Amino acid sequence: MVAYNAGMTSQPRKPGRAARLLAEQRQTEKRNAASKNLDRMTAEEIVRLMNREDRKEAAAVGRESAAIARAVDTIVEAIRNGGRLIYVGAGSSGRMGALDAAECPPTFGISPKLVVALIAGGRRAITRALEGAEDSGRNGERDLRRVRLTERDVVVGIAASGTTPYVVGALKYARARGAMTVAVTSNLRMPVGRVAKIVIAPEVGPEVLTGSTRLKAGTSQKMVLNMLSTAVMARLGHVYENLMIDMMLTNEKLAERAVRILVEASGKRVSDAKQALRAGGHNLRVALVMLKRGVAAGEARRRLKEAGGDLRGALGE
Repeated sequence: MVAYNAGMTSQPRKPGRAARLLAEQRQTEKRNAASKNLDRMTAEEIVRLMNREDRKEAAAVGRESAAIARAVDTIVEAIRNGGRLIYVGAGSSGRMGALDAAECPPTFGISPKLVVALIAGGRRAITRALEGAEDSGRNGERDLRRVRLTERDVVVGIAASGTTPYVVGALKYARARGAMTVAVTSNLRMPVGRVAKIVIAPEVGPEVLTGSTRLKAGTSQKMVLNMLSTAVMARLGHVYENLMIDMMLTNEKLAERAVRILVEASGKRVSDAKQALRAGGHNLRVALVMLKRGVAAGEARRRLKEAGGDLRGALGE
């Protein structure tokens, strides 16, 4: 289950001088010289321009590999100690966090409570632009209180601008409570980067459509969050080789994928994989131990239990 901010804020205040100065420093607010004639371009010219600009995202994320890996190790340690991964964001950034959190349970078979997403403006902000909801730092603190933040959790603040009050407020509260903090931003020298312990800042430069951070900035955020959640779950043992061994079998397509996973992982026939999956109660781990070790379902479960749930250990690999 993904948690959301249920509240709204008042009308946004007119930005003061300090806010205007910050905006002038943000790369994501600058004009892109290559797209100044965007409204006069043909469809093909726009598409080719955007494709050229999009090539910058992977390189920018790649330059943050060390920080991303450090965040992964921190989150893995936190979860092993009973903590959670909590995404906090507003607008497009909040939607990226909500998407990643929502996809973790079916992909990795984890509890919906393990990866949580908070978004300024609440559930409605997923499908509607409620941009004024991001202007309150107190709301960020309030929402972390509502999900009972502890020092064991890791809070990942997502803010392309690096200045979003909702995210800054949440990160400040998290630090005060002793929780680990991570910032994902497209502007390095901004408040979220000064508050967070680990800063991941792929600076992708000005957007094709000035200030529309759902474009390059949003794509880079999606890439970073993909890396965080996938690497964390792999390190926690929720994959076998590069296969989704803990995925939920909630429809026919996924049931067919489960059979293919067992065939790939074991080298056995499709018929053997289907039989093991049924006998193992549609538990991919149990079925794989049955297939690779040539044991019955009960013995497979016993081996998994003795190995503390570690699939490699149960397989003797």
